[in-house]
Amino acid sequence: MSTSSTLPADSSSNITAQPIVSVAGSTSAAASGGSVIDVSALVSDLVAAAEAPQQALISNQTSAVTASISALGSLQSALSTFQSALTALSTPTAFNSQQASSSNQSVFTATAGDGAVTGNYSVTVSDLASAQQLLSKAIASSGSATTGTGTLNISLAGSSFSVTIDGTDNTPAGIAAAINSANGNPGVSAAVIQGTDGAHLVLSSNLTGLANTISVTETDSGGALAALTYGTGNTGNYSVQAPAANASFSIAGVPYTSASNTVSDALSGVTLTLTGTTATDTSATLSVANDVSGVESNIESFVSAYNTLQSTMASLGSYDATTNTAGAMQGNPILENTQSQIQQALYSTVGTSTYNTLAGIGITTNSDGSLSVNSSTLQNALSSNFSAVSNLFSGTNGVAAQLNSQITNALSSNGSITNYSQTLVTQENALTTQTNTLDAQMSALTASLTQQYSALNVLLSSLQTTSAALSQSLASLPDSPTAPHAIG
Repeated sequence: MSTSSTLPADSSSNITAQPIVSVAGSTSAAASGGSVIDVSALVSDLVAAAEAPQQALISNQTSAVTASISALGSLQSALSTFQSALTALSTPTAFNSQQASSSNQSVFTATAGDGAVTGNYSVTVSDLASAQQLLSKAIASSGSATTGTGTLNISLAGSSFSVTIDGTDNTPAGIAAAINSANGNPGVSAAVIQGTDGAHLVLSSNLTGLANTISVTETDSGGALAALTYGTGNTGNYSVQAPAANASFSIAGVPYTSASNTVSDALSGVTLTLTGTTATDTSATLSVANDVSGVESNIESFVSAYNTLQSTMASLGSYDATTNTAGAMQGNPILENTQSQIQQALYSTVGTSTYNTLAGIGITTNSDGSLSVNSSTLQNALSSNFSAVSNLFSGTNGVAAQLNSQITNALSSNGSITNYSQTLVTQENALTTQTNTLDAQMSALTASLTQQYSALNVLLSSLQTTSAALSQSLASLPDSPTAPHAIG
């Protein structure tokens, strides 16, 4: 006797029921009550067969979306990096940088900043600003000989501090150390010089200018520290080694004085550092001009940044016919539109000057789409018509201005690239949901099939047991001519 069973159709698995087991010859299994079907293996195979095509479809779609997200991220990063290079060229202010130079750096050096105006100016320097330095008379036979005790009150430029001299530092060297380490010292340094006549105290100011003078008073009631005092009406204890003096100079014939040798308020936007004086009836020349070298460097950085961007876009949109391999964004309208807009800006004509295109200032396109700079042509354009080059990049429709606006729009919260990115993320989330749903369906199918086949397994086992018992009963009947033949 043989028995077969079929799997009922299950709407969640889309599986057509098939014969799954034959129990012929299973007498021994039935007699022992053994299992007829390996339910776990059978269910596992059936569920895997139902899940595989759906999971393959989801996996393929997920891989495609993940690759698109990664490729778009590369494009976004490349555009952001390129936009950073546009900052130094996309606005007229970026071209307002000036450069100052001196015809005689032994007289002065110069730097230009905001507000500097191009031009040449004659500069004469009659005096440099200096800081006061005082040398005391000999106050002791040596730097270690003792002096009086008490308090020294020292002032500089309206700020004062006190130094207490006691038995631990009442020597010239001790007094100098106490001054140098005193709290609130506005800039007075002290040193000791040993001469044949004894030890001398040197007081030096670190502030230049006529008003920045040193004064010293004491509170030991006219004791030995009185020999270290100095001030108006009391100058006999020190000799002036260097006076406190202002710088005196003129720019374009206009005289000016300064407490410092670094002057930033005499000519708008220009800082002068005075280093020496001019001979009588001579002058040095201050030149303020457009920062041609700085702009040239910014343009070269722009070209380099574009070439990096172009290489990235070319790779994303490439197709290798030899290997039949396409770039991650090959044929993608977002990439193609971005490339198109950038190309339009690069080859646009701005203004009516001779230097109204990138090619006109020496920037040309190579066969691979990258750009090259002819430094000689660029330098000539900047020297000949700086404002035209500025307008080419930073004017209303300037190349850098257009590119900066395009990238800003594309990367904005409502831009094409951002919108596409959000679409891809939505697709990725939907595929994750599909995966979770499929997992849940397969879990439910596993439970359902396990229940069905476990029940069937019990039934088949019972039938085999009954069949075996019946066979044994029939076999025990006595043979008789009138008896029916045993059922085989």
